[in-house]
Amino acid sequence: MRSQSLLLAAALVASPVANAKSLKDIKHIVLFMQENRAFDRYYGTMAGVRGFADPNVQVNPDGRSVFEQPISPAQNGVNILKPWHLNYLGGEWVNATQCMGAGDNGWGTMHAAYNGGLGNNWNNADGGYSMGYYTRADLPTHFNIAEGWTILDMSTQSILAATDPNRIIWMSGSINIPGSPSNPDGKGGMIIDNSATPGCEKPGLNCFPFVWKTFPEYLEEAGISWQVWQDLDNFEDNMLAYFEQYQLAPKGSALRQKGNSYLGLDAFYKHAADGTLPQVSWIVCPQELAEHPPNMPIDGAWLQKKVVDAITSSPAYNETVLIISYDEEGGWADHVVPEVPDKGTPGEWLKDPYNQFGDVPVGPGWRVPRYIISPWTRGGNVFTERADHTSDIMFVEQWAAANGYSGVHSKELTQWRRDHMSNLVNALDFKNPDYSIPPIAQTRTPESLPDEPSRYTGNLTLGSLTGPWVGPARCLSDHKSQNPPIPYGPENANQALSQLVEKGFKQVRGQLTEGRYLTFELSGQALTNIGGNFVGTSRATKLHDDIQQRWVIYAAGGSSNNFFIRSAQDGKYIASLPAVGDLTSNIENAQVFTISYNAQGSTHSLRLAQKSNKFVSVGSQTSMHSSKSPVTWEGCLGWFKIFSVSYH
Repeated sequence: MRSQSLLLAAALVASPVANAKSLKDIKHIVLFMQENRAFDRYYGTMAGVRGFADPNVQVNPDGRSVFEQPISPAQNGVNILKPWHLNYLGGEWVNATQCMGAGDNGWGTMHAAYNGGLGNNWNNADGGYSMGYYTRADLPTHFNIAEGWTILDMSTQSILAATDPNRIIWMSGSINIPGSPSNPDGKGGMIIDNSATPGCEKPGLNCFPFVWKTFPEYLEEAGISWQVWQDLDNFEDNMLAYFEQYQLAPKGSALRQKGNSYLGLDAFYKHAADGTLPQVSWIVCPQELAEHPPNMPIDGAWLQKKVVDAITSSPAYNETVLIISYDEEGGWADHVVPEVPDKGTPGEWLKDPYNQFGDVPVGPGWRVPRYIISPWTRGGNVFTERADHTSDIMFVEQWAAANGYSGVHSKELTQWRRDHMSNLVNALDFKNPDYSIPPIAQTRTPESLPDEPSRYTGNLTLGSLTGPWVGPARCLSDHKSQNPPIPYGPENANQALSQLVEKGFKQVRGQLTEGRYLTFELSGQALTNIGGNFVGTSRATKLHDDIQQRWVIYAAGGSSNNFFIRSAQDGKYIASLPAVGDLTSNIENAQVFTISYNAQGSTHSLRLAQKSNKFVSVGSQTSMHSSKSPVTWEGCLGWFKIFSVSYH
């Protein structure tokens, strides 16, 4: 018997847009980037994100998923290696692996791992250590921060290359690829590797210094206050210092004072405490706290908590957004193969200047951690839109426009990035702010030199170029080896990766993408597989853990928001034939749904694709029928809460 069922309804629905009034509530934006960690390596086991339980994992023509990385020659009777826990042996390794590295992170290695879109060459390109991962027990502070607010599980590095190109695009929107807006005629020099010596490696390749316009210059011209916060020990990660206009800027000028001075992180903390941060800030941290191997996650956790605490304890927290990200994967594998532009897309493809791979995309690259801390992102959500480092620029652009500033529009971004990368606005629910602060695990203060317990005074005369932190050096010296033996063998090869993932859920924010198990819930009811025959509803569970209510979406083409919906219980699709709402094993008979997002309330609508006036809602009737659907974004009827769930 059908308890309650789907209701097909007619309505007009407007597309979700950035709410200018709500963006006006933001007075301070802080952009903070860490180093060299892939999403899977940190959060592959986290509940409710696109991790090791990915139901849409890419399966290649050889029948193997990208979780099953080939190894040659065979090791211990197997020819694949799956992800493995770095601390599976426990004991001393728990501390030793803090300062271990993985593989290489350069242009050649990343493109080799990408392998023309197969994503199956991590072991050959980077070695078996690239497949290692951490868990919550290894990264409690990181997990608490990411889950306290909103984590992005489809955020990627911008470039299939190392640190410098990714940080350069983060601060300028370009690496000057021929055909890009900053280099339309191809005569300017591009930068695709960590090269910073005067001139070019060869004509047009890795040319230094850089000369195109950076994003802070747009802010300066618009009268928006901004600052790069850094100590003398900045790991050479402030990319503005690589640009000619900053190098030549006179003392006291805006570019020198705001973009290439050394006020110190203590100055940032003080301004946060006083509620006097500029409108836009960039944080460049000391080398030993940046998490770039052998620098340790535990030290990066301390710094991240210190920055988060500074923001959340600030009198201006209720009008501040902090975005924490990582520049690139650092030699650690990720399973989501980058979705790159079509070949020949202007400013996004080039002939490999190292003559290894022929014509290649420059990016986007592999997924990296990113989370957004603010009252409008609180609550343990997952943001599912595709994003990269240009997303930070586009977010600031949206904010600037909402606040009446003109001209803040980076001409350096390619049109493809603007069309395919999120501006992050949908991550924020301005209708439901939450000013509470979640608990965050404490971690020990990073070890420092005995005679230099803290040099971060903001006074340049007290600074040094090397910093006081000694944790990575001590870790390297205290442990004979930082690399545990790789567990090649049947136990690894035969493991069910979904069993590695924590049980739990997160509410979805943003336009949907593949890669998760989902529940669709409205007014206490959830879409339910009824006996393998049709879709009805049943009462939603508190933990969203009923397998009959669990679904997987598959891209259906025609629009990035078009999907088939398939039951996780028996693999059947919601049908269009013989009747909408039936279940079918034949994808040819499956219904295509257009799933749209409403940021004001963090809800989604389900519309029958090709039928602009037919929506899905929950009614009290016992059969499918037509009625009216919500006519505004304010309505509840027809707007589903979607949860990304992880249950074994």
